[in-house]
Amino acid sequence: MSVGNGAEPASSGQDEQTVKLALAISLLRSKILQKPLSFPNNPSTSDALRWKRKAKERKQELLRLREDLKQTQDISQCDLFPQTAVCKCYFFDNLGKLSPKTVTDGSNRRFNDVLRRRFLRQVRFKERKRKSGGSVQQQRLLSDLSNEDELEQLRASVDFLVELCDTVSPVEEVNFANLSHQAVDFILASLSSLFSMSKNMDVIEGIISSLITRLVRRMCSSFQENGSNHNNMDPQFYVQHLIRKIGNVAFIGQRALLSISERISALAESLLFTDPFDVAFPRMHQCMFTMIQLIEFLISDYLSIWSKDQGFDEMLFEEWVTSIFHARKALELLESRNGLYVLYMDRVTGELGKQVGQVPSLQKMKPDILDKLLC
Repeated sequence: MSVGNGAEPASSGQDEQTVKLALAISLLRSKILQKPLSFPNNPSTSDALRWKRKAKERKQELLRLREDLKQTQDISQCDLFPQTAVCKCYFFDNLGKLSPKTVTDGSNRRFNDVLRRRFLRQVRFKERKRKSGGSVQQQRLLSDLSNEDELEQLRASVDFLVELCDTVSPVEEVNFANLSHQAVDFILASLSSLFSMSKNMDVIEGIISSLITRLVRRMCSSFQENGSNHNNMDPQFYVQHLIRKIGNVAFIGQRALLSISERISALAESLLFTDPFDVAFPRMHQCMFTMIQLIEFLISDYLSIWSKDQGFDEMLFEEWVTSIFHARKALELLESRNGLYVLYMDRVTGELGKQVGQVPSLQKMKPDILDKLLC
């Protein structure tokens, strides 16, 4: 009994020592867990972890800023050019229709700065893409003088407008109205600036003649290219409207009338020797009516305005009036096939005679031509 009682105090003492040891280990472990990244004896490791943490925070901040910038740009683009937007100034109003009698000459036209900058970026991008293999030094020399710079801007705008008509469907592309409107306004603004300098008129005339020829060719080649009708909103009517808009300046409009009337005479001769059952005949037929209609639009919209312009070319006026009479005479040979050609041309010459009769300054031409108009 005595031996057993003496063993109990020794056993309880060992238990107390075990508990104290376990408690000390637990306290030490808890301290280590509270500061897992603290390595006072290894400063290089601590610095590496700190810079790694800062780099991660900076990367997250950059990603957040990029996302904010993207959202801001998307919002601004949606505000300026929503997907369902049309030209803000109704550029393609009266498409294929006679305009109201009250027509402005566009002299008080104001540019929307945002749209204008966007158009210029498009033009410059196209030019860089088209002339990537050209000489940078040569292009720099052309921009040294303001006159040469305006000429380059005019060329770039003309090329941009023609390329836009060639590559973009006016019926399906939402931005066609905005871009084509800016191109037309920029062409007219460049012309106005060049006219004030009174230099390089031959070069300017060459650029404008090329523009008219290319647009008229595009207008006549766009009839049902893809075999669809687009609800009577074919591309040729949009190109016709572009020619009509740039024609409000007499320098362009009179040359357009001369070019179109000469093309009517050539087309009439082609129709005379074309089989009516030829697959190309319907396209030629529609092109004829579109060109006659365009002549009527230009005369009805702008002739009285042109006559008040100090730069109105009376010799050119007499030339395209004579050309219209020649076109009518050429269409008389097709009267047995389609008498509507002559009827429509009679309506055009009737409108022309009416305009000339109301404006005395337009009556300064050869007596025989004036008699044909006013008879």
